[in-house]
Amino acid sequence: MNDGSKRSRRRRSSSLIYSEPQESMEHLSDQAAIPNLNANWVNAKGAWVIHIVLILLLKIFFSTIPAISLDTSWTLTNITYMFGSYLMFHWVRGIPFEFNAGAFDNLNMWEQMDNGDQFTPTKKFLLAVPICLFLASTHYTHYDLKYFILNVVALLGVIIPKLPV
Repeated sequence: MNDGSKRSRRRRSSSLIYSEPQESMEHLSDQAAIPNLNANWVNAKGAWVIHIVLILLLKIFFSTIPAISLDTSWTLTNITYMFGSYLMFHWVRGIPFEFNAGAFDNLNMWEQMDNGDQFTPTKKFLLAVPICLFLASTHYTHYDLKYFILNVVALLGVIIPKLPV
């Protein structure tokens, strides 16, 4: 390599800390002007029940597969729910609707819910569901170390993003 190629290469940042840029005044006013249909459903009647129903359906599904033991079915139920919850609430950004001029494009669903307020009843419930599922799955796996490690990693992967910064 010659000196010219060394100077033209950009150095990558080794920082692990990512800070979200501040919302502009235009985005904040757009967010306040139109109700967010993407995140308002979590406060609707029956929205909490769907989480319990999904967990029960996942448990029934994994229990009906003959090659899967009871321990494994609880762990698969836990991991599948946690993965779906993380994907839905923390991974996907923005909203699927085009009526708000991109006001929520930088926010994931957890940040959009309840206008970003922490520790609302809905957010407390969505924080408690993974914890209760973790406790149930570790109990029914008889506290086996390998299942415990899988379940605690799944729990931490969902709980940590829900905590305030």
